[in-house]
Amino acid sequence: MTGWFRDGCCRGDPNDRGLHLVCAIMSAEFLAFSKSQGNDLSTPRAEFGFPGLLPGDRWCLCATRWRDAYAAGQAPLVVLNATHLNSLGVVSLDQLREFAG
Repeated sequence: MTGWFRDGCCRGDPNDRGLHLVCAIMSAEFLAFSKSQGNDLSTPRAEFGFPGLLPGDRWCLCATRWRDAYAAGQAPLVVLNATHLNSLGVVSLDQLREFAG
């Protein structure tokens, strides 16, 4: 289950320093990019109850990770109506609209 609260919602919390606010649709390219940056989202981690993500899965992504992927030409598509408004403190609405899926 995605989201800071693991409730399926990309909503913020003052304790969420990563700002897991961008509802992203995983792609093979983004998963490879994220792994190359030290954040392996595709490998299952049973000890954390994490099944690993597959292309097509939705995930509440850190706004800064999405911004970094955007700058590297590896940004995944986003679900605008499921992306939290506070993500606009890190990325622009125009950038998100460009990748609306």
